[in-house]
Amino acid sequence: MCTGPKITASISNRLRLPKSCRIPLPCRRLVCQPASRSNSLDKIKCRRFQAMSVDDDVYEEQLNHAIALSIQDQARTNEKVMCQSNRTNNPTPNPFLQDRKAMEEARLARLATKRSRGLHDGDYGVEGVDMPARKRATMASKEPSAAGVSVPFPEGVVKRTWVQGYSRSSDDIKIEEILQKDQLKLALLSSFQWSEPWLLTKIDVSRTKVILAAFAADELQKQAMRSNSPENIKFCFPAMHGHGAMHSKLQILKFDDYLRIMVFLIDLPLLTLADQPCSSTPFLTQLQLFLGAMGIDDGMISSLSKYDFSKTEDLGFVYSRPGWHTGSAFSDVGYAGLGKAVAALGLATSEPVQVDVACASLGAIKNDLVQGIYHACQGYVDETTQPESSLAGRDKPTKNVVDMQQVFRIYFPSHDTVAKSRGGTRAAGTICFQEKWWRATTFPSELMRDCVNTRDGLLMHSKIILVHCNGSTVNDRVAKPTWAYVGSANLSESAWGRIVKDKATGRPKILCRNWECGVIIPVRTAPASAETGQPTNLDMFKGVVPVPMKTPGPRYSKNTRPWFFLHA
Repeated sequence: MCTGPKITASISNRLRLPKSCRIPLPCRRLVCQPASRSNSLDKIKCRRFQAMSVDDDVYEEQLNHAIALSIQDQARTNEKVMCQSNRTNNPTPNPFLQDRKAMEEARLARLATKRSRGLHDGDYGVEGVDMPARKRATMASKEPSAAGVSVPFPEGVVKRTWVQGYSRSSDDIKIEEILQKDQLKLALLSSFQWSEPWLLTKIDVSRTKVILAAFAADELQKQAMRSNSPENIKFCFPAMHGHGAMHSKLQILKFDDYLRIMVFLIDLPLLTLADQPCSSTPFLTQLQLFLGAMGIDDGMISSLSKYDFSKTEDLGFVYSRPGWHTGSAFSDVGYAGLGKAVAALGLATSEPVQVDVACASLGAIKNDLVQGIYHACQGYVDETTQPESSLAGRDKPTKNVVDMQQVFRIYFPSHDTVAKSRGGTRAAGTICFQEKWWRATTFPSELMRDCVNTRDGLLMHSKIILVHCNGSTVNDRVAKPTWAYVGSANLSESAWGRIVKDKATGRPKILCRNWECGVIIPVRTAPASAETGQPTNLDMFKGVVPVPMKTPGPRYSKNTRPWFFLHA
């Protein structure tokens, strides 16, 4: 599922943390061995890991950090080799391409005299960019700008990552088609891992300014990352507030006439001077809060208002960030933020909902997290308050006791599914779960379904939540709240948070450990191909979200064993 970049590296030799990148981890010895790459998943085999007494969810995140740091260090070494090779093997310039470049530059110069530009083209990083925001007044939703700017994805769309060896459909897309490096002017990229040599084949840093939101353990590592990168690549280092992961997958891509936001995929035209000013949408507000918390420069954040966000009015932006959150910040993050966004979009309901969750990693989850996410899918902000639905005509939901086995399904691949996949067990190094969590009496194993891709033999790295109500036809279902979450959050407390009552104030507070983000996409109309007859599986999502797994999915039997990361 195309939900932003998880940018990874091929590993050709043993990886070790550089001295400058050492961080306090609860491990005494970590040895990582490489393995072959397949199914678009990188395989990293880890042995001899001895953990001290820490929270199980923290263990996974810290292990991932150590792996990511090793990969980054190796990638920078490879980048130097690649750059040296490029300097000695520059191809002969193509006169046709040079003419096209000159024509494009002339066109851009003419365009620049007619309107103000979008994101700043000068000092673009996260340190002191001066780009004041223009104040906006309210406007109705409109088509792309008065200047007639045409954008590829004006309404927003969810695509699958195309995989070599599989036939391509209209649901598939390639990273090259997203980045469009010949036209890309500025890119803000957030990811868990980076392969700089690979990235430099997808983005032309001689013409594109790049900001990478990345993890760094300390100032020494930050300086090392800055000094080892090309001049046109800047870094933003979001605060971690303890143990956790920089796990969000977000791309903000600036082209000449529009802004592309990549969690799902939507293109927003640049407002011209002839356009009416645009009011902020909840999507834009939450996106700006997220970027501000990450540490992106205020000027760059405010410059987003130069684009027409009216098409995001019916979309929700949901995120998590590390730390404890109380007061007004409580309902902005984690599954509290999910419930708030669901209610704000008019999707709150007192009816039972059907929830299908697919993920690439599972934490040490318990029933309380499952129930919390389930109630958030109904529009609750937390376990003790009513949802903040302000839309007329929809009652606030009243929680009813439901049998979770009838309404909640967790899709995660079994060991057999991984073993029979195209790449086998050596291709599943980024699908994470631990046997001790599975064996815990508190783990909701009765909710587990085998995650089998609709593309035979292909493993998944998608994080998706599909929500709908029961109905006799697809039209009946879509008439009730129906929506999808597509983003970076796996099913864990680190990603979605843990809500407790503050002893001092008696009010709820939420703890998240990861940076995550995603989008809520409502389904308002039934697909034309399924307007009549009985619904089949998740037919109501056709044309909105390409469901990546077979549903409802086989239940785990007594003999079914999930895939365990440490068996990779």
